[in-house]
Amino acid sequence: MSRQVVKTVEKLVLPILEAQNLELVEVEYKKEGQNWFLRVFIDREDRGVNLDDCTAVSEQLSEKLDELDPIPGAYILEVSSPGAERPLKKTQDFQKAIGKYVHISTYEPIKGRKVFEGVLTEYGEEHLTVEVNNESIELPLAKVAKARLAIVF
Repeated sequence: MSRQVVKTVEKLVLPILEAQNLELVEVEYKKEGQNWFLRVFIDREDRGVNLDDCTAVSEQLSEKLDELDPIPGAYILEVSSPGAERPLKKTQDFQKAIGKYVHISTYEPIKGRKVFEGVLTEYGEEHLTVEVNNESIELPLAKVAKARLAIVF
C-alpha cells in the first residue's frame, strides 16, 4: 500500500515540479505514532528551494490529491527541502556528489564495518568508491542500504 501511494504521488507531483524547474528528491509515506505523513522532498539545482517553492508545490499537489483522492484515510502533507544531508538515490544524485563528503551504510559488513563516511571519489554501474581516512574503499552498489550527503564537523 505504502509503495503504491509513493508511486501515485510521484506521478502527480512530477508535472508540477517540471513546470517550476524543480527536482523531485524523494516521496515518503509512513506512519509515525497515530498519524500518517506524506512527505515530498524537492530541490532546485541552481539555488536550492525556499518557502515559496514549497508552498506553491504543496498547494498544487494538495489540489490534485483532493481531486483524485488516491490515499485512503487522513494524512499530513509536508513539502520541504531535503536539507544539507540530502539522500543519494538516483545515478544523477551520486554523480553530483562526487568529490563531496558522504555517509554510506551497507546491508552487510565490508572490511569489518557497515558505515562509511568520507569523500565519494567514484560512482560506476556496479560500485562506488569512498575515500575514508586516506584509504579508498570500493563498495558494491548491491550492498549499499542508504547513502546521503554528510556534514563534516
